[in-house]
Amino acid sequence: MADILALIFKTFPSRSELAAVEEKSLCSVAPARSALVVVEHPGEHPGEHGLIRSVLLLAAVTAASEINLRVIFLTQTQIQSLPVALQRRVPSLTPAALKKIKFCYPRTLEELLVQVAGLHESPHSPSSLPALIIVDGLEGYLCAPAPCTSSGLHTSEQSSAAHLSALLCDTASFFTQMLEKQGSDNAPCRLIASYHLQGNSEQKGGEVSADPVLDVLDRYFQLRCTLEKDRSYESTSGGLQQVWNIYLSHLGMTKTFCKKEGVEGKEEQPVQEWRLLLSPDGLMEFKQAQKH
Repeated sequence: MADILALIFKTFPSRSELAAVEEKSLCSVAPARSALVVVEHPGEHPGEHGLIRSVLLLAAVTAASEINLRVIFLTQTQIQSLPVALQRRVPSLTPAALKKIKFCYPRTLEELLVQVAGLHESPHSPSSLPALIIVDGLEGYLCAPAPCTSSGLHTSEQSSAAHLSALLCDTASFFTQMLEKQGSDNAPCRLIASYHLQGNSEQKGGEVSADPVLDVLDRYFQLRCTLEKDRSYESTSGGLQQVWNIYLSHLGMTKTFCKKEGVEGKEEQPVQEWRLLLSPDGLMEFKQAQKH
């Protein structure tokens, strides 16, 4: 995941690089600060929830131990301990690094909204400002029974998805400004969330459709990281490894702005392909897919 994190947050164009591009030849592309990790419904492939949580935890401990970032990790289910395989994957993991990760356990969408909104008001010293926010399992919050508003009306899943996404993006932007104001090298504040597809949504080559909640989420998250179970296995001395295909693509807020025509349109970005090899003991290995 360290390679994927670098790919998501470092290798896509920065503002300074974009400034060098001639305006007439291309309108601008937003730097990638947020990513949505999407996987199929867990009913088809048992253990997917555990896999995606391990991927998110790997992102958190990598950020804390190797990039020295403060991390906020929001999830519904209590985390008692880190998987042994994950600890092996990050050899530099120490108790001091783990202290950089703050785990929060909102049980409902309402609790999640309150906790995220409260992050703005929480006192933060320059050394404690978070530079990575992770939300595990958006579907558990968004696809539960709809909450009641103050007017007594139930909000739709799509409306809740838009509200939560906007609040998360605003919170990340707030911490980015705080980090930049403090002159921190850790700016900007990144945002990663996961979402398990519901129902019978189709998934082909990293593109997913037929899920109205996902359609809303894509408007706010700049990158889509799609995990797709491969039917093949790879044989090793330790046994058969499961193979997962990973597709990284610009989506959502990645748009072109053409001033001449005064229109706004989505620009197609090349899809980056990776492979995740999962050993029987849970050890994860990431490889960039070979181009044909």
